[in-house]
Amino acid sequence: QVQLVESGGGLVQAGGSLRLSCAASGRTFSSYTMGWFRQAPGKEREFVAAITWSGGVTVYADSVKGRFTISRDNAKNTVYLQMNSLKPEDTGVYHCAVRIGGGNWNDRNVYGYWGQGTQVTVSS
Repeated sequence: QVQLVESGGGLVQAGGSLRLSCAASGRTFSSYTMGWFRQAPGKEREFVAAITWSGGVTVYADSVKGRFTISRDNAKNTVYLQMNSLKPEDTGVYHCAVRIGGGNWNDRNVYGYWGQGTQVTVSS
């Protein structure tokens, strides 16, 4: 059974940092683009970042450019999201997913195998 498990969330003050991990099991996703999305209370799930299978191409939402860094370790079947200079508006549940369809990288409908997510709360 394919499973993605996110970890690393928590409560942090504004300006702080967190590193999220997304571990895949059940199969390898080393040949797939992987993405991170987040969902704040009462809002739709939004794109955060994505990375190609080789790690050679990364894409970020404008709201996190220069502060977040996505990376991956295919040997560990794990994707990471380093989050620096966190802001209260970064608060939400962060999910990772596998890009399984064509279309825009920031379109959540082209992703699947969603994990349960990890809560990130940034206090002001």
